[in-house]
Amino acid sequence: MRALDTLRFARDAAFGSPLRAGLLVLAMAIGVAAVVVLTALGDGARRYVMNEFSSIGTNLVIALPGRSQTGGFNPANAITNTVRDLTIDDAQALLRAGSIRNVAPLLVGTSEISVGGKLREVMIAGSTAQFIEVRQLALAQGQFLPDEDWNHGSAVVVLGAKVRDDLFGAENALGQRVRLGDRRFRVIGTLAASGKGLGMNTDELAIIPVASAQAMFNTNTLFRILVEARDRQAIPAATRETIAIIKARHDGEEDLTVITQDAMLETFDRLLSALTMGVAGIAAISLAVAGILVMNVMLVSVTQRTAEIGLLKALGASAAVIRRAFLAEAVLLSISGAIVGYALGQLGALLVRYYYPAFPAYPPQWAVLAGLATALVTGILFGVLPARRAALLDPVIALAKR
Repeated sequence: MRALDTLRFARDAAFGSPLRAGLLVLAMAIGVAAVVVLTALGDGARRYVMNEFSSIGTNLVIALPGRSQTGGFNPANAITNTVRDLTIDDAQALLRAGSIRNVAPLLVGTSEISVGGKLREVMIAGSTAQFIEVRQLALAQGQFLPDEDWNHGSAVVVLGAKVRDDLFGAENALGQRVRLGDRRFRVIGTLAASGKGLGMNTDELAIIPVASAQAMFNTNTLFRILVEARDRQAIPAATRETIAIIKARHDGEEDLTVITQDAMLETFDRLLSALTMGVAGIAAISLAVAGILVMNVMLVSVTQRTAEIGLLKALGASAAVIRRAFLAEAVLLSISGAIVGYALGQLGALLVRYYYPAFPAYPPQWAVLAGLATALVTGILFGVLPARRAALLDPVIALAKR
């Protein structure tokens, strides 16, 4: 039997029973689609986090009060045992470091903001004129905080896009006076919409001078100190100098944690890449289940087609030809399922991107190839046993069962 004849025989046998073929193709398709969709979600989460951290500014070094007890960065670093708080004077001292371009002290709290009878909760960020450069924010209107003495804050505020819309709607917000807590501030600028970054949604922020924020919350401590290195190569030096300067100011006690943007990116990239691999492995289990289903159905098919196999052998078909024919049938069903599953998986990823445009749910190329290859290999492996059983049938006994 020629190769073309073998393929034609396998095609007719595979799709001769539409219900059986449809169920086998569906089982394999579900496995491949699961691999494609789940890896798209896992890799999409990795890309989303990478984009979010990239949007908080470049060459960023973050100083947190308190010494972390573990090396490197992990999400628990935000909870530390504080020995001495960071202050505005600590932040100003960092400006003398040669590897540091900008420093922005940051104090965060929540309060109520009201104007013209409208009232809502708002997150307040106390910082300086350098904050907009360090965080790479963009203004929609007006100006940012004035470049003034960090210890003497003006009664001015810059509103995030969502806060501005909620309070003023289509009305011009510039020059308007709002009440934050028990203090009045004049709106001097509004931010362009940018979304979340560094744990804060800038669209929901009201940014005031750091000294005004300290007076409002009755504290002289800082939540963070944001440090911008001069360039990417200067990040290690900026990290060392930040630690050295603060340590010298704190009587030789290294009571701060310094994390870098690269360290955060590397950690989350590693974690989310492992997550993607894990969900891909879980999804691949369904391909093994589909392969077992293919084997079982093919074994039943061998039993049902015993007489047909006997006739082929009686006409001169060798055991190798019979084996190839049944193996080709299993492979054809697996390939069909893989193609359908790939299409369904891409459709699923497309729907995720459609309903969540900010989430880059694109299946990685390696996952798509691995899913298709696994489906093909599964079809071959689980098709071997039925093919061998068919090839070993005695033609006389097989014909006798007609």
